[in-house]
Amino acid sequence: MKIRPLSIEGAWEVVPQQHGDARGLFLEWYRFDRLAEAVGHPLRLAQGNLSVSARDVVRGIHFADVPPGQAKYVTCVRGAVLDVVVDLRVGSPTFGRWEGVRLDDVDRRAVYLAEGLGHGFCALTDDATLSYVCSTTYNPSGEHAVHPLDEELGIEWPTGSPQLSDRDAVAPSLSEARRRGLLPDYDTCRAYTAGLAGAGLPGAS
Repeated sequence: MKIRPLSIEGAWEVVPQQHGDARGLFLEWYRFDRLAEAVGHPLRLAQGNLSVSARDVVRGIHFADVPPGQAKYVTCVRGAVLDVVVDLRVGSPTFGRWEGVRLDDVDRRAVYLAEGLGHGFCALTDDATLSYVCSTTYNPSGEHAVHPLDEELGIEWPTGSPQLSDRDAVAPSLSEARRRGLLPDYDTCRAYTAGLAGAGLPGAS
């Protein structure tokens, strides 16, 4: 697989090598050692999620308090989505910037995003199915969202009729989330990930 950093620090795109013949195909969609080498520390696999969405559904922008935050490794096993990473870390040189990567069941790319980054996606097909693993388990009290249609973010969602959950529809704007002290701090996030590299995350797999 090839792993390349995105324009936002802490986010990477993973392109697997597919091996196919008349019987089907095989690929490695996740490699513990290769990812750890790229990001500087192992990814602790604490929870696995599956998300199925109809076309035009937009989910996000979701993030978690740091520490401990929630790193994610995301791939699309059916259909296609535009997967979006947003830098929500106050003090980051790319604060407020977003980048999108098409994830689908053809190229079978994956996206890794570190603790403190925001995540969302738009389903480009019906039954778009994301499979993703997380570094921590779900913690409702530490989970937050920024409105995915916030004009300040200016995300170019590939749909004219975005379908949002009730939670996402009432999420604060980026400015409001910052004013309320909800957003992660860039230096805190960097210190946290540096600590993961130093600790080596025993038992991670």
